[in-house]
Amino acid sequence: MKNLQNKKLLWKAITIMSFAAFIIPFSVAGQQSEIKRILLQQHDLSIPGKEVVQATIDFGAHTAFGKHYHPGEEIIYVVKGSLEYEVEGSLPVMLKAGDVLFIPAGTVHSAKNNTNENAVELATYVVEKGKQLVVLKK
Repeated sequence: MKNLQNKKLLWKAITIMSFAAFIIPFSVAGQQSEIKRILLQQHDLSIPGKEVVQATIDFGAHTAFGKHYHPGEEIIYVVKGSLEYEVEGSLPVMLKAGDVLFIPAGTVHSAKNNTNENAVELATYVVEKGKQLVVLKK
């Protein structure tokens, strides 16, 4: 039992560190801006092999998160500002605070803040447990 608890704690630490790795500096006209991903919660689901992860992603002015995908579905709610999303197979879409977007499992997508203000999204992921949450596309 103790070994299982240690494995769970280790997995949580790895997940938190992987989220921390997505604080990305971005320079705009001599100004430092960035994207910050903050883990809010992570729980096993009643569906075997699945978990839910919830995070906020804060996009600084004129920042972008490049093409990537997730090992499960992503449900996006824009909390503040506006963000442009490019989802594989669809035309780009601009969402403002209060808008939502569903991204199917494994679908390549990107997001960018084209404004001078910060923008924030709440991302909820229903993903395969044990897989890397964000996979960057080359």
